[in-house]
Amino acid sequence: MKTLIITDVQHDFMPGGALGVPHANEIIPIINALIPHFEHVIATLDWHPENHVSFASTHGKKPGEMFGTQILWPDHCVQNSHGANLVAGLKKEKIEAIFHKGTDPDVDSYSAFFDDARHRATGLDEYLEKHKLRDLYFVGLATDYCVLYSVLDALELGFSVSVIRDACRAINLHPLDEQRALETMRAGGAKFVFSKDFLGKEKSRSPIL
Repeated sequence: MKTLIITDVQHDFMPGGALGVPHANEIIPIINALIPHFEHVIATLDWHPENHVSFASTHGKKPGEMFGTQILWPDHCVQNSHGANLVAGLKKEKIEAIFHKGTDPDVDSYSAFFDDARHRATGLDEYLEKHKLRDLYFVGLATDYCVLYSVLDALELGFSVSVIRDACRAINLHPLDEQRALETMRAGGAKFVFSKDFLGKEKSRSPIL
């Protein structure tokens, strides 16, 4: 059974949001069109406490600076804030489960499965195993961070993993970050598909990346 994993399609990651991903709004109609083609639909949320370790403001620094090995970001997806909610335009009726990540104030979490220190699991792996869901398709934000690390963990856990390329967008903090992420996922065993593979060419709403 095919499972769609909608990664962090939240208000704060939309253009103009606290940590806006360029062109992120373009993937919403694509994901909405894809949802009916999957037996199972799951979503993940960045869900940070205030003063999270990944926030530049926590350390008196500027976004883009480093704190040790941690890239620092603007305050975003603070628990129970509007910015942390799934975007209003996303069709949510078929989402059967939502998993929260980045909940530990002292550890960041790009992956939908584990925090970066592997101290805490989100429960996603356990849920997928319980329901015998092995065929995963990832969409969402951002290609070069949360999609990348979620895909790598899914591959390591033994899932069959595909990335729907035109239903993802990248931050590209550095110009080649997206390309490197794609190459890393491919090297790890991920497959790449496009929305047209499900919808037909005439219904694909975004150019190939």
